[in-house]
Amino acid sequence: MAIDWEVEYNNRARVPEHPEIFARWQREAAAYRDETGKQGRAELGIKYGPSVRQTVDLFMPAGSGANAPLAMFVHGGYWRSLEPSTFSQTARGMNAHGITVAVIGYDLVPQVTIGKIVEQTQAACLQLWKRFGRRIMVSGHSAGGQLAACMVATDWKKHGAPADLVPAAYAISGLYDLTVLTHLSGNAEFKLTEASAREISPLFWPAPKGKVFDSVVGGIESSEFLRQSKIIADAWAKDNATRYEAVPGMNHFTVCDAMADPDSAMTKRLVELAGRV
Repeated sequence: MAIDWEVEYNNRARVPEHPEIFARWQREAAAYRDETGKQGRAELGIKYGPSVRQTVDLFMPAGSGANAPLAMFVHGGYWRSLEPSTFSQTARGMNAHGITVAVIGYDLVPQVTIGKIVEQTQAACLQLWKRFGRRIMVSGHSAGGQLAACMVATDWKKHGAPADLVPAAYAISGLYDLTVLTHLSGNAEFKLTEASAREISPLFWPAPKGKVFDSVVGGIESSEFLRQSKIIADAWAKDNATRYEAVPGMNHFTVCDAMADPDSAMTKRLVELAGRV
């Protein structure tokens, strides 16, 4: 049977209550910024590049010193929507366990290409390295899952950084073979060819070696999102410690909610991975 690409990859249509989920995220994010701001644990809007959206929001754990492990979160939105201020609460879980979390922004399609967004995310990693001198555990959701995978597979020596700058990544509901986007009506904005899509697909990058990579997806997501998450874990398993998980009962958006819960299994795994930096 032919794949209905539009149905498989249109998560907002698959989750009709997504506006309510987004509104809840915004409330939770604003509340966490207010809480951490009053406690002197937030540093917002740090510039890492020339454009308005190239910013980092830093959330520090209570009572930690300069040696706190460092994690980064990259938001989703199909590379063309949403902003880091909607995801401040993703830092709550890891902050509770003594980890500093950087929530980053980036420019959006069609103003820039997905390839440029990859470069901007690399630039954010490099700025964090220059500031803290610490390796980074990178997590990301949806489009951010692809970006997290790209960060763990980046040849950091070419950027003047340690080869293991990103020793571990936790990718939630990402796309790793972007050639599928050429089948979608949204490609009018992405403007991808088969060749250019392969260039930004971590599935086709040289597999990182000696890294840790978790590929996580909501258990009730589309068959294509389940497949995407499985193929990258399988492809990288030979040279890395990879892990695939489909979280029961979670859709494309609710799957990342557990990051805000200090006691969730997801947070505990993120803390374990951040401990490797």
